Amino acid sequence: MYKNLSPGAIGIGGSMPEMIALAKETGFGGVDLDVGEAMRRAAETSWDAVRALFADAGVRPGGFGLPVEFRQDEATFETSLKELPKIAEAAAKLECYRCPTWLLPCSDGLPFDENFAQHARRLRACAQILKDHGCWLGLEFVGPKTSRQGHQYEFIYTLPGMIELADAIGTGNVGLLLDCWHWYTSHGTIEQITSLRAGQVVYVHVNDAPAGIAVDEQVDNVRRLPGDTGVIDIGGFLKALQQIGFDGPITPEPFIPELAAMPAAEAARVTAKAMDRIWKLGGLA
Repeated sequence: MYKNLSPGAIGIGGSMPEMIALAKETGFGGVDLDVGEAMRRAAETSWDAVRALFADAGVRPGGFGLPVEFRQDEATFETSLKELPKIAEAAAKLECYRCPTWLLPCSDGLPFDENFAQHARRLRACAQILKDHGCWLGLEFVGPKTSRQGHQYEFIYTLPGMIELADAIGTGNVGLLLDCWHWYTSHGTIEQITSLRAGQVVYVHVNDAPAGIAVDEQVDNVRRLPGDTGVIDIGGFLKALQQIGFDGPITPEPFIPELAAMPAAEAARVTAKAMDRIWKLGGLA
């Protein structure tokens, strides 16, 4: 496992060279890939030159977001799917093989079974294209009860439920984007994680929850830095991932406005200190 920086997840931004340099400076072993920028830079220079940006810094590409609009209408889905082959090919050129995305935990139009079938069909099409380029698709469930309230139909919001969908997709390259926040708010257990195979976890998010709020009252975008409050058992979470042999990126996603208000370098340093703290809690330091 390695510490991975997703600039957008802490509210910062910059060019690819700037973010790679910042990741190196603050002790992150990886940084998420902006495939569009990578393709533009390769067109202007070469793929070797883009690869050298990472290699020279000793920083690896962590993951790239699924660019397909599978949550919208069929025409939008089909149009956006056409872009995936070239994006997956570009990511693979940089040995970036992890493609995470998230699923809505509810619907106001589709009952569960219809929603499940639609997700399986659409994500199977995505996963097959990714597989053609050696890439894995990571699916994130959204755990908080507050995210489902007020909607007509519930959808998948737990780890076992998402594994069931991954199995139904059936391409062999689909697993979890496992976020400790969603694991906690879905009343997840350590045993759920230790029952997995390493290949069933594609990508990982870490964060913490505010103290003094019941688990079913937690709100999705109100979080804390990893290890900040101790509400989430981040040590047990990381130890479980280590136990099953997960070796991929561990990415902080705290959604804290204060970080976005800081200069990028300061925000990355503050986040890196939090990652150092949980690395010790997880027995990784």
